[in-house]
Amino acid sequence: MNTIFAADSKWGLGKKNGLLFDLKKDMRHFVEHTKGKTVVMGSNTLRSFPGGMPLKNRLNIVLNPDGTDDDAKEKGYVLAKSLPELFGLLKEQDLDNTYVIGGAMMYRTLLPYCKYAYVTKVDADGGAEVFHENLDLLPDWKLIEEGRAGGQRLHHPLLHLRKFKRKSTRLRGFHPSFTTKKPSHLRRLLSK
Repeated sequence: MNTIFAADSKWGLGKKNGLLFDLKKDMRHFVEHTKGKTVVMGSNTLRSFPGGMPLKNRLNIVLNPDGTDDDAKEKGYVLAKSLPELFGLLKEQDLDNTYVIGGAMMYRTLLPYCKYAYVTKVDADGGAEVFHENLDLLPDWKLIEEGRAGGQRLHHPLLHLRKFKRKSTRLRGFHPSFTTKKPSHLRRLLSK
């Protein structure tokens, strides 16, 4: 499984349930990686899309303990109401073509299960309210590719398209108990 996101210079992800920047090159990068594949997200990410509708040309899996099967069927996404249910659904997917696309809780929860992280690093401070862990500082992650995009014109921040690889993953088994004591943001999901 992979993760894909844009982060500002402080590893900020978003504010007010939206993206920090509207960057065409980042959107193209996102589409190139996710089109025709599986994307995994939380309910806030789904709500942030136009009309609260899932992304086209992708299998959308949404983790939402309060979601309804009727809403999932009407909008055209696959609903997981708990982490164990999500992990069961993920076992049926081609994990090399599965991407975690947000929000912050989903990134935090599923990062231990990701093999690659595709990061558009924006050379600017977006005034974020939510942040991703700094992969440069995590010993389990290694930067394996980096390229530049954007920043050629005035008022366009420099973008670094970065690819990280995790040294080891928890892909096999998908057991949600990372520790004996569950982090508070997981307790509700695991109790369903």
